[in-house]
Amino acid sequence: MNANEIKTLEKQLRRARRIAGEQAMELHDLVEDGLPAAYARLPALSASTYAACEDWDKARQALEQAQQAEESTA
Repeated sequence: MNANEIKTLEKQLRRARRIAGEQAMELHDLVEDGLPAAYARLPALSASTYAACEDWDKARQALEQAQQAEESTA
């Protein structure tokens, strides 16, 4: 893995973190301001927040593996 590929993974991780954070804020806003009236939105929003966090975790793991591989070849 070269430096450009690692930079790409870092960029993907930052993007995934931003999206997960945005989803978490939206979920927080629903809980704080919308419940109990908007309870019907909770399952879909929870699922999309969970998926965004999974995407972040996969991006984090991919970057860590790439960095470890880079260190072992250096």
